[in-house]
Amino acid sequence: MASDAEFMEKLTALCKRRGFIYQSSEIYGGIGGFWDYGPLGAELKRNIKDLWWRDMVTNPPLGPDGREIEMVGIDCSIIMNPRVWEASGHATGFKDPLVECRECKGRFRADQLATTPCPLKPSRMVGQHDKCQLTEPRMFNLMFETYVGALQDASSKAYLRPETAQGIFVNFKNVLDTTRVKVPFGIAQIGKSFRNEINPRFYTFRSREFEQMEIEFFCSERDSMMWYEFWRKVRYDWYVNLGLRSDKLRLRDQGPDELAHYSKACADIEYLFPFSDEFQELEGVAHRGNFDLTQHAKFSGKDLTYFDDELWERDKHQFPPEQHKDRKNQPPYRFLPTVIEPSAGVDRAALAFLCEAYCEDQAPDENGVMQTRVVMKFHPKLAPIKVAVFPLVKREGMPEVAEAIYRDAKRCMTAFYDDKGAIGRRYRRQDEIGTPFCVTVDGQTLQDGTVTIRDRDTLAQVRVKKEGVLAWLRERLSL
Repeated sequence: MASDAEFMEKLTALCKRRGFIYQSSEIYGGIGGFWDYGPLGAELKRNIKDLWWRDMVTNPPLGPDGREIEMVGIDCSIIMNPRVWEASGHATGFKDPLVECRECKGRFRADQLATTPCPLKPSRMVGQHDKCQLTEPRMFNLMFETYVGALQDASSKAYLRPETAQGIFVNFKNVLDTTRVKVPFGIAQIGKSFRNEINPRFYTFRSREFEQMEIEFFCSERDSMMWYEFWRKVRYDWYVNLGLRSDKLRLRDQGPDELAHYSKACADIEYLFPFSDEFQELEGVAHRGNFDLTQHAKFSGKDLTYFDDELWERDKHQFPPEQHKDRKNQPPYRFLPTVIEPSAGVDRAALAFLCEAYCEDQAPDENGVMQTRVVMKFHPKLAPIKVAVFPLVKREGMPEVAEAIYRDAKRCMTAFYDDKGAIGRRYRRQDEIGTPFCVTVDGQTLQDGTVTIRDRDTLAQVRVKKEGVLAWLRERLSL
């Protein structure tokens, strides 16, 4: 059984070799905390985002009452008015404690010294080596600064957003005014965020540029804990249904000492990555109260309250007619909604799915000899390539039949065509990138019109009529 360090070495080597993940700007020596996704990595991330959007926005789950919930999407700019970050608290409170070492010139988070290897002696943690000379901690703001316009002065300073959530909050009123949504409803967004991490580490887990998938779900305070429990379960089940089924996944409720001052509850969906002895956060589901809308209403001077006209219509008979004209000023009909926020990291999800998928087993080669096989057992919906199509040999009309199947398949799924090398080696290449099914056109195809379809995980092979291959694949891939 490989150690955790050996596992990560194997996984990162596979990710580089097969085109999942590259170091950003590698030919220039790279840049810390930034990563590029290769052809297969880009497909994996796209699948994660597409599935999240489909499952949460275009085909959302049924709510606690059995009815479909209302969800809409939004795509906000990365650079926003700096006042947004003053209102949210990021301008003054989004900081980590920083220490520097006078000996190695390294910079480290003061609250992570116990788990940060010393650059001079990696077998020890920072501060535990005789040569470590650490400064006193100072607070470091994590937002990247930039400037808007021709002049670079205080009046033109702006920031790359450290999260996608605030773009949703500042557009809350716009969404209400331009759609027909009613509380309870959610606004979803997928997008890049940036944090100038002191110590980017753990491969792609803690990066300076990353993608988020966030929902801000607006509801009444009286129903807020019901919706919190709902989203807490929905989001945990989403990971399980896509293959994170081992005991490395857990749902943990934060303790009172961990909660933000405005939060009633928060649950972390966590995964035990090979690089750490502790579970790490994949996603947080937080009860945020109405803190964010309150802050933006205060700083912008705009009215962000919501009027529940359905509730008013139900109750208005209880009020004398002279009060009806002031109905919009009467609580509980006008209020700032409470927010439940499921906030997930695309890159962290991709890394968890990569870790969970990596497997070594024994399988026969083309000569029947058992060999160690590296296979990425992705859930078929996540697999970067859904099907590979091979002619057994490049003659006797087999390539023409295989190419026709390949052309049909790639109209509705990611497909790969390969006619080079021994069939066993072609299978192994597809196993390493996680392709669920391989279709082989062979001599029997020319006789009875059937092809072989091989299952990645079980290695079982079945014969299917070539005209029925696409339907067979679509059924098993749920496409």
